Amino acid sequence: MVRDVKMSSKPFQERPQKNNYDIVIIGGAIMGSATAWFLSKNIDFDGSILIVEKDPTYQFSSTARTNSCIRQQFSRELNIRISQYTAQFIKNFQENLEDYRVPKLSIQNYGYMYMADTEDKAKSLRNVQKTQLKAGADTILMSPDEIKSKYPFYNVKDIFLGSINTVDEGYWDGGTVFDWLRRSAIDKGVEYISNEVVGINKNSTGNGVEAVRLKSGEVINCGVVVNAAGPRASKISEMIDLKIPVEARKRYTWVFSAECPLNIDLPLTIDPSGIHVRQDGPDTYLAGSKGFIDGPVNFDDFSFEKDLWEEYVWPKIANRIPAFEAIKVKSEWVGHYAYNTLDQNAIIGPHPIISNFMFINGFSGHGLQQAPAMGRGMSELLIYGKYQNLDLSPFGFDRILNGIPFMEEAII
Repeated sequence: MVRDVKMSSKPFQERPQKNNYDIVIIGGAIMGSATAWFLSKNIDFDGSILIVEKDPTYQFSSTARTNSCIRQQFSRELNIRISQYTAQFIKNFQENLEDYRVPKLSIQNYGYMYMADTEDKAKSLRNVQKTQLKAGADTILMSPDEIKSKYPFYNVKDIFLGSINTVDEGYWDGGTVFDWLRRSAIDKGVEYISNEVVGINKNSTGNGVEAVRLKSGEVINCGVVVNAAGPRASKISEMIDLKIPVEARKRYTWVFSAECPLNIDLPLTIDPSGIHVRQDGPDTYLAGSKGFIDGPVNFDDFSFEKDLWEEYVWPKIANRIPAFEAIKVKSEWVGHYAYNTLDQNAIIGPHPIISNFMFINGFSGHGLQQAPAMGRGMSELLIYGKYQNLDLSPFGFDRILNGIPFMEEAII
């Protein structure tokens, strides 16, 4: 079972209504839909938008298979600012969409608890806290005794230091946000089709794209192409002989109940092993992990690794939280990160030569929480040719071309 992604009452079309659009967005999940919504609501934009989505059920999208959390505990100030914008966007969601039908949303602020089991890791937590405080986050550092006092269920015998922020940090309803962004975009004239881009045509000089070719046979002329294809982003870029360091990587999720539930909410706990576990419902918990081998996988591979839960994940969780020695798995699923192997950060903006081919890719696990800021930023580039609010240029393609990483240390 994966998180529900509600569908708009308006069905996908199989074929476009015309053969020419100002903007074609490849991929209609959270990034494509956020971009389309911000474009369609802007009074300075009066163009046409086509979204081509391969899987109209979104069953296997990263958006549907996310754990839907938000945090400000990043090592880069820009990533913190992005999450802060998302937090405000969530908390004012109905007002932002200007639609009384849209539900009011909030964030379940149980926070993220990062744990360091070496002095080097503790030093890193101290360093990134300085960045977080400078950006206005409320991160606090906790000694093992302080952790044990506030959260007595933890085993902290091997812990040097903890880091937690309980302001605008925790779980949010990403599925509802996605659904209403998409619904609202459709209401504003954005066209979604259930189809697949199988090729992209360059112009005669080779410095731009001019059309996309659909699996159904149509050739759609366009002014701009936006690559919002999630884990398949590299496949789309290769259609015009561009390489980007984005690959599909598996991430595993389990929801479980405990024979002895905790008496207070469990923060999203990042164990030093890399496994994370958090409160999910009143009596359930959610755990996540990468596999024994963390490397690129086929886009359609959602199989489980044998013995991963029994031999690795559950023992680590039970060691950190002894109350979880007796638990029952209620559901499980596999999702894909769109993993940027260069620096685990987003790639957003135009290609320096093929300037009407735009990237919004490579979010490496924090895409859902960054979608509002990234969709807004992409819309600004498309309308004004530059960022109007947050300067997202450090995520530009030039660093990919030059192999100069913009590293994010806090990756889960």
